[in-house]
Amino acid sequence: MPAVESTMLPLGTPAPAFTLPDPNGTPHSLRADAAATLVMFICNHCPFVVHVRDELARLGSDYGSRGVAIYAINSNDVETHPADHPLRMKVEAAKYGYTFPYLFDESQAVAKAYSAACTPDFFLFDAEQKLVYRGQLDDSRPSNQLPVDGHDLRAALDAVLASGKPVTEQKASIGCSIKWRPGNAPEYY
Repeated sequence: MPAVESTMLPLGTPAPAFTLPDPNGTPHSLRADAAATLVMFICNHCPFVVHVRDELARLGSDYGSRGVAIYAINSNDVETHPADHPLRMKVEAAKYGYTFPYLFDESQAVAKAYSAACTPDFFLFDAEQKLVYRGQLDDSRPSNQLPVDGHDLRAALDAVLASGKPVTEQKASIGCSIKWRPGNAPEYY
């Protein structure tokens, strides 16, 4: 299947609320007290996510201590993609040092609420939980030799933390499509 681009949800969109479990069953919801909120749609098996997962862990370390609430969400159908099962998510998070909650969206309702289309797909909200960035981590892809440094997303995070203002240039994220359950794919897909 060819790579899919993110939908580029309109800037200013309010962060859709959610309560999702981590692999231990502990529920997590958006924090109202965060300086910024980063919601990432990822999974275990996607080559695009595998390519950047070390940088995702670095983002958690670098920005979690700066007041950014970070959430990773797996919305894939685990019947067709068992590598993304919550038990394997737990192993993945521990192995790669994710310091943020890695949550399971079994109903796929949260992915739909965010208009998420691919893994990885990134959504950054300001302190008022308004969307200020949606786009790629950086220009690196599994098929090129560019370094994985998170340049685009880091620039957006730094801009929001410094001034609350979004960066102007935003490129769509590219990755594997979210694996929708049969008959569950949203209209935008």
